[in-house]
Amino acid sequence: MKKLRMLQFVDVPMETPPKRPAPARAHDFREIYGEFAAEKAAQQAARCSQCGVPYCQTHCPLHNNIPDWLKLTAEGRLEEAYRLSQYTNTFPEICGRICPQDRLCEGNCVIEQAGHGTVTIGAIEKFLTDTAWEQGWVDIPSPAHEREESVGIIGAGPAGLAAADRLRRAGVQVTVYDRYDRAGGLLTYGIPGFKLEKPVVMRRIEQLEKGGVTFRLDCNVGEDIGFDEIRAAHDAVLIATGVYKARVIDAPGAGARGIVRALDYLTAANRVGFGDRVPEFEDGTLNAAGKRVVVIGGGDTAMDCVRTAIRQDAVSVKCLYRRDRANMPGSVREVQNAEEEGVEFVWLTAPKGFVGDPVEGVIVQKMRLGAPDATGRQKPEPIEGAEYVEPADLVIKALGFEPEELPRLWGVDGLEVTRWGTIKADFRTHATSLDGVYAAGDIVRGASLVVWAIRDGREAADAILERFAAAARQIAAE
Repeated sequence: MKKLRMLQFVDVPMETPPKRPAPARAHDFREIYGEFAAEKAAQQAARCSQCGVPYCQTHCPLHNNIPDWLKLTAEGRLEEAYRLSQYTNTFPEICGRICPQDRLCEGNCVIEQAGHGTVTIGAIEKFLTDTAWEQGWVDIPSPAHEREESVGIIGAGPAGLAAADRLRRAGVQVTVYDRYDRAGGLLTYGIPGFKLEKPVVMRRIEQLEKGGVTFRLDCNVGEDIGFDEIRAAHDAVLIATGVYKARVIDAPGAGARGIVRALDYLTAANRVGFGDRVPEFEDGTLNAAGKRVVVIGGGDTAMDCVRTAIRQDAVSVKCLYRRDRANMPGSVREVQNAEEEGVEFVWLTAPKGFVGDPVEGVIVQKMRLGAPDATGRQKPEPIEGAEYVEPADLVIKALGFEPEELPRLWGVDGLEVTRWGTIKADFRTHATSLDGVYAAGDIVRGASLVVWAIRDGREAADAILERFAAAARQIAAE
């Protein structure tokens, strides 16, 4: 492949991989974006301005060395580019697909700010890692030397898997405990296939298994195994459970049949995609087919729900959000994709109640933006007398997630939590109030991005390794 010079952002326009037409993609769960060809990826990578202070790298939670692997891509040195991306990111093929690049690296690209259109970093990252899998460059995380230390990881989501990878490469014996029958957490059951096809996740888990990571699935801590039992079996424990408790709607009629939680709905859809039998899907409880669907919420989970409902052949899909488009927390690209596929967004609206049981409609309260709140965002406030009923056969609550009460559920004394219910952990080492117990990901920081969970998992693994090293130094000194 021809080596390209850099700084071509003036002469070469920004291009993204081709997106499948909305009428075609709205009937299946395959990913909607195509793949760059090698020449096109190199051409787009060559648009990078090679900044002295790369804001793309600064605004990436993992601080990926983006300018350098873009340069290597432009030079056709793809294996080197992949290995550089893998050095800081345990799962670059996943981040390349689901990271909100428009809010992180690409949104802070210098040439984007200059009006030339961002470098399409996410698409190039995806291309690099998909190429690496095809060419056999992705290494099994097997160590050069085995160690005696053992770590138990509770939770097989991105934080837990990232930690498992890093610990296993160092030779540590790793066991991952998870309540589900498949590893991956929200990567497997929470994110739809049109954003992240499941073989992409499963092949990473297979690599971890080949590398020696032990998975104990269908294992609910506090029921199938005690937390103290896990602590006794390992030299250190990492809690990486994520946050799964759905926020509730305190409104009349909120308990009616036909009002469901987002995660239940998405999990059912993903299980069907795996070929599982899901009775709640078959009987229509968690199936949008032929229904008028209303999704309440404005984050990425809400976007996943509305786009899933479209693919299940709902009669109509509407998304209620209490602020306006400019203040919506979900990815701008996801909103655009949803609108292309037929979703209707009803801005400045909130549920005031529900009609019927089974549900027949949502009592919608129109809102306006008032004075800023403590975060600086304008606070939505109701417009008196401005209400109407939105017909609905299925209402999906996508209002975010809160932590479960782990100390109570697990019967653990001394595990400190914050006033929000998240586990209190040192922000550098991820150590908790219990000796040898660490915590990482959403269970510490609250519901957040996959890329932050990966960072937390890697940092926690490094802290655990340092703990082991310190213990070895102490033994040697004695």
